Amino acid sequence: MAVVVKRVYETASPSDGVRVLVDRLWPRGLKKEDAAVKFWLRELAPSDELRQWVHANPEGWRMFRKRYLKELVSVESSAAVEKLHHLAESKRRVTLLYASRNQERNNATVLKELLEGMPKPPSSVGRAALGRERIRIAKKR
Repeated sequence: MAVVVKRVYETASPSDGVRVLVDRLWPRGLKKEDAAVKFWLRELAPSDELRQWVHANPEGWRMFRKRYLKELVSVESSAAVEKLHHLAESKRRVTLLYASRNQERNNATVLKELLEGMPKPPSSVGRAALGRERIRIAKKR
């Protein structure tokens, strides 16, 4: 599984493989043809509240990461997480695209870590969590 992270404003290249935009909003000033995006998975983007919080508190990266991973378990995000897992399991390279200026700390880097198997992934995220979420919903009814 080859997963790379790239800023969406960088020129697309054939070596990118499948290009997946993981931001909620389309990047400013960029034409869809120029971006060469194959999939746009908006559901994988952090909530507006969380995104605004991390911009106001850049020293709180660890807290952002933890909260973002919890958001990925939501019903809206779980299908997109599963699709991203399927893309990553394919033989082709997957390039996660983001618009943020911060190249080291953005939601695409967290998704890359998730796909590559974080050293100690939280039990609330990933394929196993998807099944648990369905069970919890069923029990509530």
